Parts: sequence; C-alpha cells; structure tokens
Amino acid sequence: MKIAQVSPLYEAVPPKLYGGTERVVSYLTDALVDLGHDVTLFASGDSITKATLEAAWPRALRLDDTIRDPIAPHVAMVEMVARRAREFDIVHLHCDHIAYPLMSRSNVPVVSTLHGRLDMAELAPIYQLYPNIPLVSISDSQRIFLPDANYVGTVLHGLPADLLPEGPGDGDYLAFLGRISPEKGPDAAIRIAGAAGMKLKIAAKVDKADRDYFATQIAPMLDQPHVEFIGEINEHEKRDFLGKATALLFPIDWPEPFGLTMIETIACGTPVIARRRGSVPEVIDDGVTGYIVDDEAQAVSAIKRLHRLDRHQIRRVFEERFTARRMALDYLEIYRQLTARAQTRLRAT
Repeated sequence: MKIAQVSPLYEAVPPKLYGGTERVVSYLTDALVDLGHDVTLFASGDSITKATLEAAWPRALRLDDTIRDPIAPHVAMVEMVARRAREFDIVHLHCDHIAYPLMSRSNVPVVSTLHGRLDMAELAPIYQLYPNIPLVSISDSQRIFLPDANYVGTVLHGLPADLLPEGPGDGDYLAFLGRISPEKGPDAAIRIAGAAGMKLKIAAKVDKADRDYFATQIAPMLDQPHVEFIGEINEHEKRDFLGKATALLFPIDWPEPFGLTMIETIACGTPVIARRRGSVPEVIDDGVTGYIVDDEAQAVSAIKRLHRLDRHQIRRVFEERFTARRMALDYLEIYRQLTARAQTRLRAT
C-alpha cells in the first residue's frame, strides 16, 4: 500500500528526548516499511525514518526558538498533504482535528488516531461536525468521553522488539519516567518510595506550563535523601534506567489514554506499579507485568510483593502484546477495511 503518515510537528520523529505521539509515529512508520509498504512521512525536517520524509517544517517546533505560532506550520502541512492526497491509498493522521476541515473533503480514505486526552468539553462539537472521519482510539478507556464518535478500532501502541532489551533489575531503586505534572503523580511517587524505604530516581522533563508546579510542589521534595532527580533522558539512556530499576512507579491521577512508559518498562522486564486510572487495566496484567493499585498504601504494599514477579515472563508479555510489528499489522487491517469501503462507494456511484 501507499500510505501517508502525518505527524505533529512539535517533536522530531522520533523525538530527541521526551515525546509520545511522535515516537509512536516513528515506530509505526518504520514497521510498515519493514512489512514492504510504500510510506511517506510528513513531519519535521530533523526526523529520521525508513520512509520517504517530507519535511513540513525544518525542525521540531519545541526546539525552534523562532516559533511564536505553532499552529501556522501545522496548517501549512495539512494543506501540503491535502494537495498530494491522491498519491496515496490512505492518509493516516496523528495531528488530531486541525486536519479535519481539509481532509474530511478528501476523496482518498483518511483515518485519524486520537493520541491525547478526550475529557474536554470543547472536543465534542468537533467530532459532531466531522462524523465522516474514521477514528482509532489507543485504548478502549479513552473512548469514554466521546462514546459516539466514529471509531473503527482500538490499536494499542507498540515498540520495536529490539529497542529496549530485558534488563537485570539489579539497581535497587524505583523509577519514575516521563513528565513532571500534577496528573503524572511525581509527588505520590516520592511519598511511595519513601514509605517503602527505597531509593527513587526521577527521569522527567519539565514543560513550561508545569514550571511553577515543579518549583513550588516538587523541587522542595527533591532534598529528601531517597530521591535523585536526573532530568530528561534520551532513548539510549532508558535502557539502563528502566532495565536496572526494581520497578516503575506510575501513580497517575488522570484518565491516561495509553501510557507509553508502561510498555517501555515491561520491554525491559521491569514490573510496573500503576494507579487504576485510564488505560492502566488494559496495559498492565495485574500480578504478571506489575500491580494495579488504588492508592499510595496499596502501592507500598505492592512493592513488597515485587519478588513474586518473573522478569522473563514480563518480557515475554511485551513480545506477545506490544511490539511495533503487531501495532503495524493492526493498523494495516484497518487500512484495508477503509480502502475496501472507499472502493465499494466508488463503484456504486
């Protein structure tokens, strides 16, 4: 198939440091190429891909200090995609509703993966206006806030099988990885590790929007002797960080649409202790790849049961459920269904 993948421009594909959506786009795009498909990736010019790269902006917007209006490059990219849409069998959008006004009028099959949170009242009218855009959710729980949208499937994220090897788990510390923000629960992670008598290493970025939260709520907690703040880390550094950890703490306090960090962790054979919110029950096999908890006390108790989990089995679950190849095959089935529908409609006219 000839497939267009349309990424957000905020980060490169894959991101140099933190980044969820663009990282998944990278894994999916390369896996589709490996499966023999002709893929064109619309993304920032500093992206690295096995596909044909169409640079919609010279570099990732987060790293471009000259950008004052991040919407403008995205509008230009969508116009570029719309003008070339007939070159493809299907156009796969990862940039949400900004592309809908143009792409909803395309004669080429289009599908949009919803990568973000949907619990915002302003989104419902958008999806009522564009009911013809087929949507893919990244977990079934993500759909709760837009139950009547035009879903054509749920595809859980996946990683390249050789990206993160199984680690020894011999570092004698708990890990927190991702982003410093209230919904991610770094404060809870610090309290949980302290109550369990374990060291906590925090590898996380601080967005501009969360700098005040970091300064007032988290920074004062970093002086505790069991806490080590590392900052933002890259893909290579995750191997040791997650592979040597005793477990990952994932004490989220929001309806997480997926949580890529969870499958990065189990790829390393490392268990995850996660709060029962959003996608967590769909990703974590309780008692196999980690423990699902409802509060901090349960998380402390779960740490004491980590010795019951088999790191080799955790890695096997990753290989069965969360590889990029599996993700690509799931999407290909959706692509084929949508292109077949389009051909049927064409024959009927």
